[in-house]
Amino acid sequence: MSNSDSEAFSGKVVTVLGGSGYFGRHLAQVLLARGARLRIASRNPERAYALKPLGNLGQIAFVRCDVTRPQSVARVLQGADAAVNLVGAFGGDLDRLQGEGAGRIAKAAAEAGLGAFVHVSAIGADAASRTDYARTKAEGETAVSAAFPGAAIVRPSLLFGPDDNFVQMFARLIAMFPVLPVFGPQAKLQPVFVDDAAAAITAILADPGKHGGKIFELGGPEAITMLELNQRIADAQHRKRLFIELPDAVSAMFASATGWLPGAPISSDQFALLQAGNVASGKRPGFKQLGMTPRPLGLFLDRWMVQYRKHGRFGAAQGA
Repeated sequence: MSNSDSEAFSGKVVTVLGGSGYFGRHLAQVLLARGARLRIASRNPERAYALKPLGNLGQIAFVRCDVTRPQSVARVLQGADAAVNLVGAFGGDLDRLQGEGAGRIAKAAAEAGLGAFVHVSAIGADAASRTDYARTKAEGETAVSAAFPGAAIVRPSLLFGPDDNFVQMFARLIAMFPVLPVFGPQAKLQPVFVDDAAAAITAILADPGKHGGKIFELGGPEAITMLELNQRIADAQHRKRLFIELPDAVSAMFASATGWLPGAPISSDQFALLQAGNVASGKRPGFKQLGMTPRPLGLFLDRWMVQYRKHGRFGAAQGA
């Protein structure tokens, strides 16, 4: 951490809306390391209590917030210097959360006089999309820019990390079953390490004069298919697995029939997003413009998959 990093956040209050989620907990750790004073705002702030030991006395506060209520949002932004909006979902009233809701948060940030505001959207945001997720993400971007013209919008690709629910979900399934179906096997992803994405947001917050008002696309250093991802995970586990590439028609039928069930592997919207791909367009600034080099999945995968090997770190190169 450079002195300039510390100076940018020293004594500054940063509100992280939706901060109790996976990305929020990682972003909080980066901001705390740079000396920021944090407010973790969430409907369930207790989910982030594990962060308590990482901050100095008084450096982190947990506040309950309902982003669909303007008074609740205004309260958590009062007195803050900057804010990050991480609120998002795949289900529920997405217009209230990701569409008009994002604009409501940006409006409150502007009224509170914040010096920097970052709104986290997603690669694939598209106002013309038939999926509510992608459509409301795009509508949210438009609403944020209108309410807070100096806001930076960040579109990350799929985030991976040692505690994610993406790579780790596939890892558990591959460890359990010798034969697995692959939805959208040729769909392209550009997975980005969660801590790299968190560092990028921190860099944007540190210099709003330079980065404000821009849309950033954050993708990892390589694009891989869903099939390749599963094969890499199996190799890192030292397991031989048979992967069945499901045709799109079969995948769509399965997603439609079972996607509404709790714990279903994929919903109709998620499959539609998968088909569209999750790769940066290259037309927007990204890590390079922030002076950063994102780290590849391969740098971590062998170490993370040790726990899934038949005999752990003592497992043979060719496992079950």
